Amino acid sequence: MRVLVTGMSGTGKSSLVKELRRRGYTAFDADDDGFSAPLPDGTWAWRVEPIRSLLDQYGDQLVFFAGCSDEQAAFAFDFKVLLTAPAEVILDRLRLRTTNPFGKAEAERDRVLADMEWVLPLLCASADLVIETTRPTNEVADSVIDAVVPGGGLTRRR
Repeated sequence: MRVLVTGMSGTGKSSLVKELRRRGYTAFDADDDGFSAPLPDGTWAWRVEPIRSLLDQYGDQLVFFAGCSDEQAAFAFDFKVLLTAPAEVILDRLRLRTTNPFGKAEAERDRVLADMEWVLPLLCASADLVIETTRPTNEVADSVIDAVVPGGGLTRRR
């Protein structure tokens, strides 16, 4: 099963990937794992062929892939999880995070807010599960695993 974890910058995709990995799941982050690249206009896009090869490599096995890009429409994900958070939470996370420089510049934060207006409704319309990430990451992971893994997964921690 191929599971897409998507959402605006600052919603917790990378944190969720780390938690899923900690629990023994196969999970990848488009940005942190080198599956996205900058375009000449300064935006970022997924590297479609490497992602396709990665997902093909796992066949029918459960694999989580996290990111948000126009290119996600080119993939047949079996289940789509949308992570959301209130705008003020996202802006705080972007301002405070140390693992990714995106969102430090005012123009980047403005872009996230603009994307929330028109991209978020599109993502919501195609999502199988929508989770607000104002609760702890381990609880978010529990919800995702409960939704996609029969019997609740490899390990359950509460």
